[in-house]
Amino acid sequence: MSTESGSSPASANPSTSSSDHSIFNRWSRKFALVTGIGVSEEERLAELQAHHGRTCEKWKRELMNYSPAVVFMLKHLKHSGCNVTAEHIACAPCDFTRSGGFSPEAGVVVMCQGKFFNKRHMEDTLVHELIHMYDHCKFKVDWTNLKHHACSEIRANSLSGDCRYTRELRRGFVSFSKQHQACVRRRAILSVRANPACPDEATAERAVNEVWESCFNDTRPFDEASNTILSTWWSLIHSSTDILS
Repeated sequence: MSTESGSSPASANPSTSSSDHSIFNRWSRKFALVTGIGVSEEERLAELQAHHGRTCEKWKRELMNYSPAVVFMLKHLKHSGCNVTAEHIACAPCDFTRSGGFSPEAGVVVMCQGKFFNKRHMEDTLVHELIHMYDHCKFKVDWTNLKHHACSEIRANSLSGDCRYTRELRRGFVSFSKQHQACVRRRAILSVRANPACPDEATAERAVNEVWESCFNDTRPFDEASNTILSTWWSLIHSSTDILS
């Protein structure tokens, strides 16, 4: 009995060969981008920025759907007349060191892609900016009024998780007495100082001090929630470990 010559497992199953070739190409491309071999610096930077954008968008979707704090803030923004959708939260490259921002004029929160240590860091940043958006929506904040700005910064830093103990350790600040309050005050002063309407650090510090008592104790909208939700989020803010990566 005769048989046809020239046949092989590879030619008998071309789909397997094609799949292997595709996997090899992907890994070769990834290796080149990591090492810089065979690609330009511009290509490496463009791919890195695209990767940061994909990661930011993925985490944004997950946080908007599954983060208790983010879902809670979105619900209360809607109750206050501001229905925030994914289009109001933009992932974008930033040319400064901050990890996020809120634009009152555009009504948009910006997440600075590539600036986050992990998803928990992005969650804290997103809650921080949503608190600014909530204040702007509910209280009609005048951001050129330094006391208004100081109050929103105190609330956002205190309620968001930005001043959790592990975050402060990353920044190089260690305190065993009133660490949370010290962090909130310091970061609020820095933010107010960056306001174009603020002439100097002394003015920023004075604005924060004048509204400190009332604004630090203002936990809206969390005080409108059940005690379980509030206490759970508050314990996460003060936890010593990051449980959401």
